[in-house]
Amino acid sequence: MAESKVDYNYLGKSGVRVSNLCLGAMTFGESQFGTPTQASEQLSFEIMDKYAELGGNFIDTANVYGRGNSEKVVGNWLKKQDRRKFIIATKVRFPMDTDVNRMGLSRRHMIESLDESLERLQTPFVDLLQSHAWDNATPIEETLRTFDDLVRCGKIRYFGVSNVCGWQLQKIVDKIEMMGLNRCVTLQQQYNLLCRQPEWEEFMVCENEGIGVLPWSPLKGGILTGKFSRDVKPDAKGSRIGYIHTNESKAMQAAPAWSVYRDDDNYWKLIDSMRSMGGKYGKSVPQVALRWLIQKPVVSSVIIGATSVKQLEDNMGASSGWSLSDEEMSNLNELTPRPSNYPYEMLWRNPKDRVNEFNRSNKL
Repeated sequence: MAESKVDYNYLGKSGVRVSNLCLGAMTFGESQFGTPTQASEQLSFEIMDKYAELGGNFIDTANVYGRGNSEKVVGNWLKKQDRRKFIIATKVRFPMDTDVNRMGLSRRHMIESLDESLERLQTPFVDLLQSHAWDNATPIEETLRTFDDLVRCGKIRYFGVSNVCGWQLQKIVDKIEMMGLNRCVTLQQQYNLLCRQPEWEEFMVCENEGIGVLPWSPLKGGILTGKFSRDVKPDAKGSRIGYIHTNESKAMQAAPAWSVYRDDDNYWKLIDSMRSMGGKYGKSVPQVALRWLIQKPVVSSVIIGATSVKQLEDNMGASSGWSLSDEEMSNLNELTPRPSNYPYEMLWRNPKDRVNEFNRSNKL
C-alpha cells in the first residue's frame, strides 16, 4: 500500500482503526435499483485499487446490494489483496428473494445470510456485520444473542446497527448490558448537512455509549455536490439526481427529486457558502460537505460512493491535511438548522448553562 493520504479513527469503542472515509460499494455491479451510474466490475476494481493506494482500508457493502452482486465484486477484488489490510463490513435484514424466511433478523436468517455473504466475499470472516434496519417480527434478544454467537465463533469480529431511531438504539444498548453480550460498536445512519435529525436522539446515545457513527448518503444522493444550476435540468443519464428527476417514483428521502431543492433559497445559500469555503482551501463543494461530517466528534468514518476514479479522488481529498475552522463549522450548522420540534427545542435550549464535560465527552 502506498503512503497513506487519509487519516484514521477508531471504529467506535473498539481497538480497530479505519480510514475516516469508508468506500461504499452499493454502486458496484448490476443493481436492482436500476440507476444509470452503476459501475462495472472492471471499473469497481479500478476504484478499489485507487482507494487502497490512497490509504483507504474500510469497505462497506450489503447482501441486498444488487442481490449479492456488490458482495461478489468486492470478493473478487479482495481475493487478490492481503486480507489483513482491510476492514470489510456488510449487512443483513432485507429480503433476498420471495421465501418468507429469507428476511429479517431471526437467528435462522442471520446465520444463513452471513454464510452466503462470506461465500460471495470469499473471506472466512467479516470485520463488521450490521443489521440493515429494525425487525419488528424478531425479539431483539434473539438478534443480539445471534450477533454475540457469531462474534464468539469467529465469523464476525464486531457488529453494528443501521437505520434505527433513538429508543431502539437505547434498547439495544441496555439489552446488551443486561445480557452480558459483546457491545454494539457502530451506528450507520443517514447524516449530512440536509439531514441532521439523528443529532437529537440517536447520536446522543452514541456519545454516551461509545458507539461510532458511519454516515451514509453524505452528499444527499448528489444534492450536495454543487454541480447543479438552478435553471438547468439535471442530466438523466449523468447523475442519480437527474435520473430521479425524470423518474420521481424512485425518489426517496436520501435521494430526493430535484424539484424539492430547485426553488429552495436556503439550499442555494448553503451551496454558495460551501463553494466560498472550498475556494479558501482549494477544495470542492463535496469535499466541504464531507469535511463537515469528518469533524463531528461522534463520527468514525464517512461512507462515500464513487462511480469513477476521478470522483473517488475528489472525495478522498476531504480526508486529511486541512480542516474547517470553528467559525466555518458553526456557519454550516446555522445554514442547516435541525427541526426544532417539541421536546427537542426545550431540551437543547434550557441546559446550556449546566454542562459537565465529564458526563458527556463530546458535543455536536
